[in-house]
Amino acid sequence: MAENRPFFCGSPEHIWRPNRREFLFVGLIGSLGLTLGNAMRLRAESVAAKARAQSVINIFLPGGIAAQESFDPKMLAPIEYRGPLGAVKTKLEGVYFSEQLKQTAEVADRICVVRSMTHGEADHDRGTHNMFTGWRPSPAVQYPSMGSIVSHELGSRNDLPPYVCIPNQPNAFAGTGFLGSAYGPFSLGADPANGGFKVRDLNLPAGVDEKRFTERRDMRAVVDSHFSHLEKSDALDGMDSFYQRAYAMMSSDQARAAFDLKKEPDNLRDRYGRNAAGQRMLLARRLVESGVRFVSLTYGGWDHHDNIRNGVTTQMPAFDQAFAALIGDLSQRGMLDSTLVLVTTEFGRTPKINERGGRDHYPKVFSIVMAGGGIKAGCVHGSTDPTGSEPDNDPLTVPDYAATVFHLLGIDTDKSLLAGTRPVKIVKDGEVARSLLG
Repeated sequence: MAENRPFFCGSPEHIWRPNRREFLFVGLIGSLGLTLGNAMRLRAESVAAKARAQSVINIFLPGGIAAQESFDPKMLAPIEYRGPLGAVKTKLEGVYFSEQLKQTAEVADRICVVRSMTHGEADHDRGTHNMFTGWRPSPAVQYPSMGSIVSHELGSRNDLPPYVCIPNQPNAFAGTGFLGSAYGPFSLGADPANGGFKVRDLNLPAGVDEKRFTERRDMRAVVDSHFSHLEKSDALDGMDSFYQRAYAMMSSDQARAAFDLKKEPDNLRDRYGRNAAGQRMLLARRLVESGVRFVSLTYGGWDHHDNIRNGVTTQMPAFDQAFAALIGDLSQRGMLDSTLVLVTTEFGRTPKINERGGRDHYPKVFSIVMAGGGIKAGCVHGSTDPTGSEPDNDPLTVPDYAATVFHLLGIDTDKSLLAGTRPVKIVKDGEVARSLLG
């Protein structure tokens, strides 16, 4: 039987304008009574249909998780670098994870660990901005999140919002930036791990039945039509789009059902774990299966300046169980090939344990995970030196990471979007990391 060997992976701005063929196509469908907006939507759907990844689940671990206590243990380093935890062998020959990732080690042949992620921002907000937007922060431009870019470029499916945050939008950088409110995330407003979990705003108010709801919606449309002639702005357009999506979700049984975790069998909920990590990841799978394009969820707090042993051993087992269950569940359903799963954080931790038994901020090198959606399985991309201080080879920059994600979704990273009157590229100076692709 063949061994499971890891792949150690090697190393002018424009705004879309239709060419003659596309122009004639738009004119044709316009003659059929469709708008240019519909034409653009159809074009986006055509692009998405050819993409490797049809949806994204971004699992963000806020605070900056230590690579040494997760995906890049330093077993042979002196104890002050190695840290307090041991390591566990994975399904891949010669590859070890932290001892707290025993279940994830069993699915290592289906994921790709990037051990050489790097940027230069040691501040929480600036590092988070990098990983959510693909850009370094700038005082001149408020950049949109990657989820909002996906919402803008690919639009919605099945009356569901294209971009959802679980349980809430976690930070300002997960928002729309210069794109406007129409492309913002739908936030649940509640943790799916809580008893009696119910998504806010999806149920009709007491005393309002379907008939009355439809009448109110029609009446609002008449009023909006009148006032839209009096004043036109991006904010109004955004609110109009927001209400249209809200009405579509409230009036669609299928859309409402996508958020209903009670429809999942008890044994599957148990497999993920009846906790924040488990139920958030299970709901994320349910949402992408129903048609949501980009789900961003957060779990835990990983800013372990003190007592990193306790911080990791308290939180990691729930993550380990849920993540392994997610990868297995997606694979069993035939969804892993079309769902890009990311495990990200804002930066790493210092190579050396400090006097308080913790690690401090360190953006020079850290680990993330990518899986499914066109990513090579059983892959270890890059490496670090023996103490985890430097990337040894194949560093992955933030622009390259963003370019790779967008490429897998079929989004043109050379395209520019308008920030006011200024064209801004979706990704600047980023190259697709071809060695990550399956």
